[in-house]
Amino acid sequence: MPISTLLVANRGEIAVRILRSAQQMGLRTVLAVSEVDQDSMAAELADAVAVVGPAPAQKSYLNAEALVAAALEHGCDAVHPGYGFLSENAAFARRVQEAGLTWVGPAPDVIDLMGHKTRALEAAIAAGVPVLAGSNGPLEGDDDAVLALAREVGYPLVIKASAGGGGRGIRLVRAEEDLLRTVDTARSEAGASFGDPTVYLERFVERARHVEVQVLGDGQTFLHLGDRDCSLQRRSQKIVEEAPAPDLPDEVRERIRDSAVNLARLCSYTGVGTVEYLYDPVRHEAAFIEMNTRLQVEHPVTEFVTGVDLVAEQLTIASAGRTELRQEDISFAGHSVECRINAEDPEKGFMPSPGTISRLDWPEGSEYRVDSGVRSGDTVAPYYDSLLAKLIVHAEDRETAVQRMGAALAATHVEGIRTTVPLLRRLVLDPEFAAVAHHTTWIETELLTGRAGGTPSDEPGDIPSEGSAP
Repeated sequence: MPISTLLVANRGEIAVRILRSAQQMGLRTVLAVSEVDQDSMAAELADAVAVVGPAPAQKSYLNAEALVAAALEHGCDAVHPGYGFLSENAAFARRVQEAGLTWVGPAPDVIDLMGHKTRALEAAIAAGVPVLAGSNGPLEGDDDAVLALAREVGYPLVIKASAGGGGRGIRLVRAEEDLLRTVDTARSEAGASFGDPTVYLERFVERARHVEVQVLGDGQTFLHLGDRDCSLQRRSQKIVEEAPAPDLPDEVRERIRDSAVNLARLCSYTGVGTVEYLYDPVRHEAAFIEMNTRLQVEHPVTEFVTGVDLVAEQLTIASAGRTELRQEDISFAGHSVECRINAEDPEKGFMPSPGTISRLDWPEGSEYRVDSGVRSGDTVAPYYDSLLAKLIVHAEDRETAVQRMGAALAATHVEGIRTTVPLLRRLVLDPEFAAVAHHTTWIETELLTGRAGGTPSDEPGDIPSEGSAP
């Protein structure tokens, strides 16, 4: 169904990003806001604003009925959820469609499928996507069967909640005597946290890298837009991303790209999505983590190297039912790096740092891109995710891109609140990052502890598995 008026059901930098692409396509835009966001940068940009509730997200950005009502009241014919909040909520997608509105994203059944880790794993296996040795589905059987499987897979291994995500619902097991107790604990936690006690078992990859493939489909045509590396994380939350993924063997790169497209084809995917993998640099193997059925925070690095506006593609597919892109149309130029700038204090355990921004300076130039949701004088509220902006650079090669990012961060000044800018400067200038020697727990186990060759702790948030949320 053709789209003329779009409700953007999100806030901050991603709302600004979607609004700009939609307006460039000639769409009228309506922004759903909480009471505290009525004067935000995104609200100023939108053609109309719909207040959907008070500041707490549960009463505004997570209030499905209020969002649908706002879309109908303002004459919208489509809803773009951005990322986070309700972007991967199949029930919300169905409610949008039941109201006669177009959902900008994959079908609710696909969201359901990929949101359930064991069902998604089974689909990945059916599509020929490489997976880690493990239960390849729900962990079932008596204690002897579980112990036998674990011996076959080998230690260390991880127990994961089928309904988990964002680094949550994961338990590391390094010795057999801890296995059965950990399985029982994981099942109890999964039931309490996610309403589903199902768990599964996989081999654990030490010092893993996190790589992913951007896919796009319209239900008939399926293609990829290359790969990314998102290995610089703190407590499973990505903070630096780059495209293409550096230092991948050609056969691994080809396999993850092809298998990601196969998975999109298997589930008749519509819109943009991301298939995520763990890469083992010792075995030179990549294995499936999950598929994210939404736009990713790190999508700008893919846009920089391909020249494709992914938000515009989402809207085109939702409106026209097809994409004009074909795999042979996609080419890759240079290297791009993105840093997420958060209102957090790294020196105090990444404690959120709300407050008023008294000064805000960004680098200028065509080689830089800033996706921001804040301006100087804005107040950062304590109610939402701490992401303020994303700083993205592009260059002809990785070495130049990394150097350019260092210069960009040096030219970035945020005053009035604490941010992650100083840590990001340290990260991108570190020789381990330059040498692609980092991994998903490198920040906690090596950089911030001052020791090399560290291994992850047994805390669930430190396990390099589910990537980040969003």
